[in-house]
Amino acid sequence: MSESPQSPPAEDGGGASRIVLDLPPRTVARSLLVAAAVVGGLYLLWLLRQPLSWILAAAFLATVLAGPVRRLERVLRRRALAIAVVYLVMLAVPVGLAAAVIPPLVREAQQLARNAPVYARDLERFVARNPTLRKIDRDYRVTERVRQEAARLPQRVPDAAKALRDVGFTVVNSLFTIVTVLVLAAFLLANGRRWIDAALATRPPGQRASLERWIDGTGRAVGGYAAGALAISALSGTLSYVVLTVLKVPFALPLAMVQGLFSLIPLVGATLAALVVGLVTVFVNFPTATIAWVIWAVVYQQLENHVVQPQVQRRTVQVHPFVVIVSVLFGATLLGVFGALVAIPVAASVQLAIREWQSWRAVSARAQVGALGTEARRGAPGSAG
Repeated sequence: MSESPQSPPAEDGGGASRIVLDLPPRTVARSLLVAAAVVGGLYLLWLLRQPLSWILAAAFLATVLAGPVRRLERVLRRRALAIAVVYLVMLAVPVGLAAAVIPPLVREAQQLARNAPVYARDLERFVARNPTLRKIDRDYRVTERVRQEAARLPQRVPDAAKALRDVGFTVVNSLFTIVTVLVLAAFLLANGRRWIDAALATRPPGQRASLERWIDGTGRAVGGYAAGALAISALSGTLSYVVLTVLKVPFALPLAMVQGLFSLIPLVGATLAALVVGLVTVFVNFPTATIAWVIWAVVYQQLENHVVQPQVQRRTVQVHPFVVIVSVLFGATLLGVFGALVAIPVAASVQLAIREWQSWRAVSARAQVGALGTEARRGAPGSAG
């Protein structure tokens, strides 16, 4: 049979051969459709990024609250009532914190505005006793500018009130987001397990068992992370209260509560709260209390980031301390505060997924070896009959 002649590779002017890619029109069309579908899907995700972030936040909150709801359900015998009680307790915490912190802060701000000229005179006397500070003051007129700003501070209180009002409007505008996340989390707490079981029922038995173990393990990891974060927050608040009491800083309890609350944010939370508390110490016993507080805050922040948090999360989430530190760094770099908050649970989830995949591979390999052995025995001489 004669073969159809094939055209030689095309050559350009310099004699080099060119490879011509001849694809069927159907393949080209399919590739273009796939590319268009991927681009369209990514664009759709971008348009829906806000509600999707709400759903993710609600899922995270529901997973955190699932443990307390489950334990309370055993006592109350009704899941809806257990969810309501947990929500009431959860909402009472920020309300109580605001009631404890905001009134003292307002009183201190008013007192600061009234006493600012006195503080300015104290600063002038302190500078006058130090030759180095006197030289700096002569060169840059620091005390003169402080005195001028202190004299203007009482007149700026209405501007501060206006700024607080604008902040209040922002908080009210964010209330819709908070309520939406809470409602979605309540639905997930009430029906999430049933939806998960319905989705797992569509998978083969082997995959179903692995997926169920992974989902349950992820839930335990998130719950353990929340428990560990609360333990770190309580430790930070307690130690801060002791230090502030020793330094005789007023309103030690509200300030310690702020320190503990901000410690829920990995890496930077304790530092942000320490800055706020440090400003308070400036007007109490400067520089002794301020220097002592700064030293304490720096030392504790390093201990919390590199010792306390990795060890606590290693026991509660079962993640290696090195992975804890790296995951928090990556999460904070990619998504800011939210990324730092969810980094450790995500790392635990990925670790569980890898473990389940390895287990599934091992079971599949053993099943294949067993099947090959059975076939070999059946095909061996004398095995029949």
